[in-house]
Amino acid sequence: MRDKLNQSLTVEGKSSNKKKSTRGRSFGYQVLGFGAGGSDPALIEATGGTITCDGDFRVHTFTGPGTFCVSAINTSPTNVIEYLIVAGGGGGGGGYGGGGGGGGYREIFPSPAPGKVSISVQGYPITVGGGGARGPSSPTRGTSGSVSTAFPITSAGGGGGATLFCVNARSGGSGGGGSGLDVPPAGGSGGSGNDPPVSPPQGNDGGNGAGALPGNRGGPGTGIGAGGGGGANAVGGNGTGDSNAGNGGPGIPSGITGTPTTRSGGGGGGSGSDPGAGGPGGGGSGTGNPSRAIDGTDGVGGGGGGGGTSTNGGGNGGSGVVILRYKFR
Repeated sequence: MRDKLNQSLTVEGKSSNKKKSTRGRSFGYQVLGFGAGGSDPALIEATGGTITCDGDFRVHTFTGPGTFCVSAINTSPTNVIEYLIVAGGGGGGGGYGGGGGGGGYREIFPSPAPGKVSISVQGYPITVGGGGARGPSSPTRGTSGSVSTAFPITSAGGGGGATLFCVNARSGGSGGGGSGLDVPPAGGSGGSGNDPPVSPPQGNDGGNGAGALPGNRGGPGTGIGAGGGGGANAVGGNGTGDSNAGNGGPGIPSGITGTPTTRSGGGGGGSGSDPGAGGPGGGGSGTGNPSRAIDGTDGVGGGGGGGGTSTNGGGNGGSGVVILRYKFR
């Protein structure tokens, strides 16, 4: 039996009659209590991150940098990993600022999704991106989140939200929201999502900000609602001409840990009166006068909310996460 376990690995999905025969004999030994303890070694042995179990699957969750260290692989084709790699969310823009984009979202789950990664006995470095810094006031845009990597698959950080006088948002995994602008006819443009491009897309565009209503510059209801940051599941909402800011785009729900969780939501846009809500999946809400915007949620790659007035400032982006899952028995 030990000779069988030491056979070289084969491509996922291909098996031989010998492997089927090996599994049959192994099962028989367990039933009969053959050998010490009557059980086979785990299919994969690895360390790194916070380890939990979901039935026959082991889950490694990294909320900071680390190493996924594989010490043993006992049977093919179980040398494959499912993954979720979320980058840091973008920071929200300063005054009348757009929401930060959700961190880039790349997932291969559930089985039998194509693209699972084959592994070998070695250590794999893991990088978890931090959230982008907020724009503290106008004219400072939010900065983009940092990348998360594994194997080496990379998710791009969410784009930073725009701000008054610096009205166009940054691009990224999901784009930041464009700023409201107290000048007719239009506000700033939302940043592009899925930048750099991958397939399937890792995120969506940020929403556009609104410009002042013609003839109403500087007056009440001038239409300076900013755009919401894009989310992994949809684009950010646009600001409108009545000072309503756009909502952050929603993130994507996943059950890769065994507990359904939504991640990579965009931040809501800021406004003088009606700020946008953060997107489901950790996006922070934008703000109106006079409070500071809400930060994106750490560990899920949420974008920060956009600032309301020129002095309030946006919210910081939330950090990302790397989650690895494999069958261990």
